[in-house]
Amino acid sequence: MKIEGTYTFKAPQQKVWETFNSVEHLQEALPGCEELIETEPGKFDVFLKIGISAVKGKYKGKFEIADPNPPNSYKLIGQGKGLPGYVKGEAVISMSQEGEDTILSYDGDVQVGGLLAGIGQRMIGGISKMMIGQFFKSMDKVL
Repeated sequence: MKIEGTYTFKAPQQKVWETFNSVEHLQEALPGCEELIETEPGKFDVFLKIGISAVKGKYKGKFEIADPNPPNSYKLIGQGKGLPGYVKGEAVISMSQEGEDTILSYDGDVQVGGLLAGIGQRMIGGISKMMIGQFFKSMDKVL
């Protein structure tokens, strides 16, 4: 499943970059995040509890911030699994300054399996968009 989009933050690009690379701020903003542990620079273990429709459940996962090009871009690589199934994906995150604002763009692919795959791409796509939107709005509040 393809995921892509943009979000505008009313903050300078350097500040957005720093916030997106802060364990404390990521943990605060990730929907359902119970714990986020940096295991080594740029690599994280994450524990989520999500309560949305057929995606409901506890997930344990890992993600990595790869190929960082501060403050412009990085690749986000992640995977997670729980009773409802598994999720695995990659996305390129790009940031650019536009006046006083920062435009963040993301473009990636996500694969789902197990019970999650059985609920259909349309529902998973909608839930993904909703969770990404919640994350960005939470990061906006932090900024």
